[in-house]
Amino acid sequence: MATEGIEAVFVETHNWGKTAGFFQELGYELETSAGDGSGVFRNGEGPYFVVVEIPADREPGVQVALKVPDADLFRPGPAVEVATPFEDTHYGTREMTVRDPDGRLWSLQAPVKS
Repeated sequence: MATEGIEAVFVETHNWGKTAGFFQELGYELETSAGDGSGVFRNGEGPYFVVVEIPADREPGVQVALKVPDADLFRPGPAVEVATPFEDTHYGTREMTVRDPDGRLWSLQAPVKS
């Protein structure tokens, strides 16, 4: 079983308000917000953006999450190094981290089975 494209992009920011405005100006709508400097933006049926404000002493990063339809059926081949196996998250998905040949980490995201 292969991945099915990009599920989400996780964006860290030092300024929630400015970053929220940036994505809204690009046509993204705020879908949900916890009111704590984080929220989910969506534009149509494409990947969603999760924006999280971080402390000024941390370098903002971006993480791409690839969609996996079923974590139990996903078997990465030998070219894929598994950094962390699938685990349930606090935000309602199952997530695995893999490392590419250059050492970058990629998130794979699957739904939690009911």
